[in-house]
Amino acid sequence: MFVKPVQILAVSILNVSFRMPGERLTLRSTSEIGRFPGAAPPTRVQVTIHNENEKQEEGGCRRWFRKICPCCCKRKNSTSYDVTDKVELTKVPAPTPEPTKPKPENGERKETEGLNFCLPGVELSVCSVDLLSSGLGQNRVEHHTDQFHGDELIIRRGQTFQIEIELSRPFSAETDKMHLELKTGFLPKVSKGTHVIIPLVEHLEDERWEAKITEQNGTKIKLSVNSPANAVIGLYGLSVITGSLKDEAPTTHSSSKNIVMLFNPWCEEDTVFMDDDDQRKEYVLNDTGRIYYGTEKQIGARTWNFGQFHEGILEACLFVLEKSDMPPSGRGDPVNVVRVISAMINAQDDYGVLVGNWSGNYSDGVSPAAWSSSVEILRKYHSSEGIPVSYGQCWVFSGVTTTVLRCLGIPARSVTNFQSAHDTDVSLTTDVYFDENLQPIDHLNSDSVWNFHVWNDCWMARPDLPPGHGGWQAVDSTPQETSQGIFCCGPASVSAIRSGQVYLKHDTPFVFAEVNSDKIYWQRNLDGTFSQIYSEKKAVGHCISTKAVGSDERDDITQLYKHPEGTDSEEERIAVETASRYGSKPDVYSAPAAEDVQVEVKIDGEGPRMGSDAKLSIVMKNLSSKARRATLHSQVAVMHYTGVLKNAIKKDQIPVELLPNEEKTIEWVLPYQQYQNQLMDQAALMLTLCGRVSETKQVLANQTSFRLRTPDLKILPLGDAVVGKEMSAKITFTNPLPRMLKDVVFRVEGLGLQKGHEVVVGDVGGHSTVTLTEHFIPSQPGPRKLVASLDCKQLTQVHGVADITLFFTDVMGLPFSLMLFNIFRKSVCIC
Repeated sequence: MFVKPVQILAVSILNVSFRMPGERLTLRSTSEIGRFPGAAPPTRVQVTIHNENEKQEEGGCRRWFRKICPCCCKRKNSTSYDVTDKVELTKVPAPTPEPTKPKPENGERKETEGLNFCLPGVELSVCSVDLLSSGLGQNRVEHHTDQFHGDELIIRRGQTFQIEIELSRPFSAETDKMHLELKTGFLPKVSKGTHVIIPLVEHLEDERWEAKITEQNGTKIKLSVNSPANAVIGLYGLSVITGSLKDEAPTTHSSSKNIVMLFNPWCEEDTVFMDDDDQRKEYVLNDTGRIYYGTEKQIGARTWNFGQFHEGILEACLFVLEKSDMPPSGRGDPVNVVRVISAMINAQDDYGVLVGNWSGNYSDGVSPAAWSSSVEILRKYHSSEGIPVSYGQCWVFSGVTTTVLRCLGIPARSVTNFQSAHDTDVSLTTDVYFDENLQPIDHLNSDSVWNFHVWNDCWMARPDLPPGHGGWQAVDSTPQETSQGIFCCGPASVSAIRSGQVYLKHDTPFVFAEVNSDKIYWQRNLDGTFSQIYSEKKAVGHCISTKAVGSDERDDITQLYKHPEGTDSEEERIAVETASRYGSKPDVYSAPAAEDVQVEVKIDGEGPRMGSDAKLSIVMKNLSSKARRATLHSQVAVMHYTGVLKNAIKKDQIPVELLPNEEKTIEWVLPYQQYQNQLMDQAALMLTLCGRVSETKQVLANQTSFRLRTPDLKILPLGDAVVGKEMSAKITFTNPLPRMLKDVVFRVEGLGLQKGHEVVVGDVGGHSTVTLTEHFIPSQPGPRKLVASLDCKQLTQVHGVADITLFFTDVMGLPFSLMLFNIFRKSVCIC
């Protein structure tokens, strides 16, 4: 069998045209063209579904043929299936070209000597590059960037995009080579991810930079380009490098238009991924919103135009990143980007966007109350080359932050906290000091409680934190206190704030104090020391509000930031006391008399299985010689594999009594009916336990993540494993759930065995068994792996693998490699 040689294609993107300091960003436009899918791979498949009470036999089969066209060396495939009448099969549609032809870019430049136009018979060079960047084109629509003003190529990372290249002559994979290069920043480096070399491959794979020729028509080729989900965001320049396989000097063509890369909340591998489409529409695509103000008993609302898609705003947001002097290599991590943005929106120490002013005198600027849009503020800052705009207060800082984050692709919202504490000494309490006569000591009373304060939530995974702390993160651009010497705040995990885990970065103690600190009253003693005279436990953090998804109603999200307050809310008290121990006054609350009770969660064997009740063991030990009593509060929540908690599906209170030196095991059960419609792709769950020992006031806490195990696909190879000879493999799957699986799809692939393809099986009943038989002709010798996976909405992460070692054969039909081994062994023995 003739095997077509593999071609390596690299892609490179030129910088922001290597701007000089202070030079303006420029974004230009291109046209659009449709996408041409590849041909379906060849295979022959037999599928049988065995229900619990009946069996179904296989049908007939047809062979497939593969031919190689000698004129263009393109491999053409045909697909046929042999299945039972219970199986639904689909075919990949044939390529359909767009009715209109793309127009090449205007003003293209080519870094080659000689011809600047296309002639047959000349060396391979690029005449023009069309980025297919029309606002209504496929690239912009598929990447959810069609609302941006203009016709620039604005794409999101972790997703494929298309470009079209006009060459001086037809491209030949046997004699020519080509790659792309992307560059961003002033000193692009491959090691930093700011100089990207994109190879040309036959098959695109996820999580890497690659390009594939999807169509070739004369001198025009169309490329499908894939980017990883952790790519650096920002402005890239593009170059196309062409040359000959004969080691001749390559030629470089630099596109006159740049590419803007953004974060991608639609991509599961991106750390800003948000799985709810309504929330994405609200927190990424909605360009207007509501910001709340006033008091908790008189809540006012004002409409704010975020305008992230307005003309010039994207350019202004990229300019803000540039002004920050943040290294481009750090712009792939949303934690870094958000932290820098929170510093750059205020002008306190880095000539950022807005000057804060609470004096009441705004004669030399605009009153903070007069703003109703971020657009004018950002455009003014950009057009002045970075002169801070006057003036802003918390709601203005928050509105502009929402605009910048949504523009860059990070889901964000403005959040208002009523009765918001301002802790100035990291005590995690709001302290009020009185002298011996109960008169306020003004110079000590630096802590304050604002009627309201507005900051932001942004959505992202937090791989830098323990699991369960992804999701909403608090970020505050209002300059209140410095963080690591800079006026910025966040991102702080909202779940960490709720549980009092203030030791988790960034700036969690400050935000915790804003929403859940106690107001502690102190009186000075005659000897100069201070004593607590009163503690107000519900003084701060009321009616935390944001705009509701899909409407202009107010959504109260207080429960996300803190446990319910009240005399019976032990969870809230535990969070407050846990947090205070990490503050500058750790002894505000009495320490436990003893810490002699332990709590641990154990998982038996390989853990609970999908389709059955999940059972865990809670083991409590009393290490003292006295009896102990406690109440455990348990909560189990669905968790993304990134550590983002989705929602709680079960809450319990477990009273526990322990005899002296007793160890007690409590069986904890999550019924299948409670989780069957709640799970995400990885079927991961987080069990959180907290409680307090009555006798000693010891706090008990434990978090355990676990997943529900899914069954494996069983793959059994059949026949001789010989190159060029047909063999088969039987793939078996049994549905572990007591309900029907809808729209089941098998994916099968084996390098050197057969190309990857899909088999649409359809519905599989509860506890039914599916048998799929693959027929294929191996093409490469050596150890190979046949891998298969099952996909459906009700059940994911089902896969299997079989190891197959392939041999050549001689004319007698014996394994050729085995014959060589025997000859070598005999020669050794003779010696």
